[in-house]
This record gives sequence, C-alpha cells and structure tokens, in this order.
Amino acid sequence: MISYFQCSMCKAVLESGADQQVAESLNDGIVYLMAIPYILVALIGFLIYYKFFRKA
Repeated sequence: MISYFQCSMCKAVLESGADQQVAESLNDGIVYLMAIPYILVALIGFLIYYKFFRKA
C-alpha cells in the first residue's frame, strides 16, 4: 500500500512498476524525515520550559 505522505512524483514512480519493498522503504524514509524536525522542536521547547519554569 502506498502511503499518502508521498509527493505526486514519488507516487507516480512507485506506481509505475516498482516492487512493494521499495515502496515500503520509501514510505519509511519519508516518515523518518518528517518526524525529525518535530522531535527537535519538542526537545528545544522542553529545554526552554525546563530552564525558565523549574523551581529553584
């Protein structure tokens, strides 16, 4: 099953005859690249919160 996260070019290439393993690998890569910025922003937000709102 092809993920909905893919851009139209990636989806067209995979639907043109690539096997299922390639499609799953591409989807995993897309999700991985999408998750990293959110994790970094959450970590920075937590560190700022911890620095300014911890009890002395």
